[in-house]
Amino acid sequence: MSISSAPFQWEAGIGSGVRRNSTLICASTSAESVEEMVFEMVKAKELGADLVEARLDFLNDFHPTQHLPSLINNRPLPILITYRPIWEGGDYDGDESQRQDALRLAIELGSEFVDVELKVADEFYKSIGGKKAESVKIIVSSHNLESTPSVEEIGNLAARIQATGADVVKIATTALDITDCARLFQVLVHSQVPMIGIAMGEKGFISRILCAKFGGFLTFGSIEAGAISAPGQTTIKELLDLYNFRQIGVGTKVHGVIGNPIGHSKSPHLYNPAFKSVGFDGIYLPLLIDNVSDFLNTYSSPDFVGYSYTIPHKQNGLRCCDEVDPIAKAIGAISCMIKRPNDGRLIGYNFDYLGAIAAIEERLHLQDSNGRSISGCSPLYGKLFVVMGAGGAGKALAYGGKEKGARVVVANRTYAKAKELATKVGGEAITLSELESFHPEQGMILANTTSVGMKPKIDLTPIPKEALKHYSLVFDAIYTPKLTRLLREAQETGAAIVYGTEMFINQAFMQFEMFTKLPAPKQHMRDVLARNT
Repeated sequence: MSISSAPFQWEAGIGSGVRRNSTLICASTSAESVEEMVFEMVKAKELGADLVEARLDFLNDFHPTQHLPSLINNRPLPILITYRPIWEGGDYDGDESQRQDALRLAIELGSEFVDVELKVADEFYKSIGGKKAESVKIIVSSHNLESTPSVEEIGNLAARIQATGADVVKIATTALDITDCARLFQVLVHSQVPMIGIAMGEKGFISRILCAKFGGFLTFGSIEAGAISAPGQTTIKELLDLYNFRQIGVGTKVHGVIGNPIGHSKSPHLYNPAFKSVGFDGIYLPLLIDNVSDFLNTYSSPDFVGYSYTIPHKQNGLRCCDEVDPIAKAIGAISCMIKRPNDGRLIGYNFDYLGAIAAIEERLHLQDSNGRSISGCSPLYGKLFVVMGAGGAGKALAYGGKEKGARVVVANRTYAKAKELATKVGGEAITLSELESFHPEQGMILANTTSVGMKPKIDLTPIPKEALKHYSLVFDAIYTPKLTRLLREAQETGAAIVYGTEMFINQAFMQFEMFTKLPAPKQHMRDVLARNT
């Protein structure tokens, strides 16, 4: 998708502070009383929103002549009045003429914005007969609650909305795939009038952030976490503090973590502050992706430049690379992909094994109080190293153990995959069910690379506690939660433990430097990670 941004400049200039875009942040309220809604509007201003959307259809016992003056006269910010009917995804299920009467009253009272659905826009415009102040802007909106149409269909829809006389065009669709957002971006960037383009749902999340890059008129953010007015909405605090929304510009480079699921990932919480700390013009997003190839082909713009890979796409990512680093090729999976700026070729790397092995070695050095080891060798040398899982991370750990001279055992749910990996690293293969009774010697090293025990299923563990007594060190690649049940029970049996966060932070340093070509702010990144785990 090769598009460039040309953001519309709104003459009213809402908002303050240094910014690289003109996209406004609209706080959406979900209050059920006028008093609570006024309170939320005040809070929205404190949080840094530019305007606030008052959803009249959320209010209990709403009386227009009584409540609208109170809302509009007490607004601390410019206000957008929305009274969404049930046939457009809202909560209002009453008389249509009364609903439109309320919107007309909002215009008379001086609301800065009023949202009118496309289905009734012509009727509404006729009813006001051109009687509205220049300062009042009418947003004509269309909401597709099922899918995202083609670029041509979205473009035609935008033209229909514009033809009604709309001051602002709003098109909200439902993203069934992350590639759906690209179609909105293509229309958004070429719009000659102010336009709001949002793809709802978790797979449309990036549209709520990158609309600032592609010229969106505004984006919506919730005042409180969970108190959202549409699927996929994030908070105002996250927009400003995590995603540095004001600093997103035409030239901002896009990075992200590719996975499925992805909501648990701490990567955005690590890279975005790190980018900001060194003044790098980049953003890092959670990318919920079904098909890696489709994503990469769709977002082929030179500004989409780098990705981290997590479950289950480490191997899929490798297959999409134009070139693969020899280490990643030997492992058979990547953890990082970089788009080379001069020719756009995708280069794959694997930093997982470096991050994990370095963390394990460091803990083993501390464990060996006498410092006994073969000179010049890794503390893993000669040790029995059991790797649970044969996916991308499992391959990385098995390969890393082999490189360090360990005797590798691969335990996997399916024996065939365990055998395939074990053969490549000259090791032994067993099934996970056999692991409970597998204890040929004491002092073994255990590394879990399965997703068992990851949030939200934190009560699970891949191996019974009784079996852990045969290990001197246990590593868990999971980092949400930081202290998994596996690690907690390993501690209780007397084993040393290594958190998945250590693998995460070590490989993050390497990825940061690949993304930015700048030295990683290591202490800053460690501090950020500590606050978010």
